[in-house]
Amino acid sequence: MNNRVYFLMVIAFIVGIVELIISGILDLIAEDLHVSLGQAGWLITVFALIFAFMSPVLLVATEKVERKRLMLICLWIFLLGNIITIFSPNYAVVFFGRIVTALSGALLTILCLVMAPAMVEQQYKGRAIGIISMGVSGALVLGVPIGLVLGNNFGWRAPFIMVAILTIISIVGVHFLMNRVQPMKAVPLRAQIASLTNPKVFFALLTTFLYMSGHTALYAYLKPFIEETMALNGTMVSLIYFIFGLSAVSGGGIGGALADNYGSRKTISISLVLFVFTFVTIPFTTKIVPLFIIVSIIWGILSWAISPAMQSYLIETSPKTASILQSLNNTALHFGVAAGSFFGGLIINIVPITYNAFIGAILIFLSLITAYMSMYSKEKDPLMIK
Repeated sequence: MNNRVYFLMVIAFIVGIVELIISGILDLIAEDLHVSLGQAGWLITVFALIFAFMSPVLLVATEKVERKRLMLICLWIFLLGNIITIFSPNYAVVFFGRIVTALSGALLTILCLVMAPAMVEQQYKGRAIGIISMGVSGALVLGVPIGLVLGNNFGWRAPFIMVAILTIISIVGVHFLMNRVQPMKAVPLRAQIASLTNPKVFFALLTTFLYMSGHTALYAYLKPFIEETMALNGTMVSLIYFIFGLSAVSGGGIGGALADNYGSRKTISISLVLFVFTFVTIPFTTKIVPLFIIVSIIWGILSWAISPAMQSYLIETSPKTASILQSLNNTALHFGVAAGSFFGGLIINIVPITYNAFIGAILIFLSLITAYMSMYSKEKDPLMIK
């Protein structure tokens, strides 16, 4: 295994932090910039929306650029976006900074996933991709709690200062440690979009979108939810985020094992049913902290257990277009994050924040319906990529 793959994992970790960290410091941003919690939440929405739209577009647009050079360009732009955020005087400038970091971060993540398997022997390619994914999941475990601690003690800009420092270290590392990697031809956007004509694929991707929307409708506002319903201090909130993150990462392994042993369809179905039940239950557990933590652990496991099962299902559905479907599933996931954070922000401006859990439950229930629509749709010949 090429040790440079682990360096790419660190870069994926840094990008993951920037995408997720806003959820832990929403209240601090809202108070300092004189906006509502919902408006602060839209900073998550714009990042995820750009990530979803632009990942495949940017990959195709830059398919002829040598990968090391492209990564350095993206890292410099990513650094610029964080500097804009750090020195922003108002909400509009922060919003612009998020756009800059989302554009560069989207391509950085894809580059890490493309470069990692190109650096190793054939038998290690799958493991290399898994290592990059660990970087993103590591951001979920450590990013938000670290952001909470830094934000509560030094202000909401402090986490972005940390990210800027890590980005500078990454630029130096890529410059001196990484070898040149020649680009491979990207899958045309037309072929990616054409995959959606398969009803089994379309409803599967819609399932990803809906369950992630439901999850994010509450997770994006978890800190204000905990503070409003349970009146816990910053240390306890950070602890809950940390426990949730560990559960989510373990959920990825659990979901993959269940899909291998019991099949992807059964794993998706059971996970979504439990997911709905968990979200309906959450608002009724806030009076007993240990019970809330137990339910949060279940929530964390389920939030990531579905993903590997869905990836396996998509590969089974159309093996010849598996690479396209993985990309589209990632896009659907980020669309879900964008939609969930946007509508969650609208909800908390109208009704008590506990309703976010019930709205999330409805969206996840709809994802269960679309999952069955996918599973029982008529088979269609997989598309041939030209």
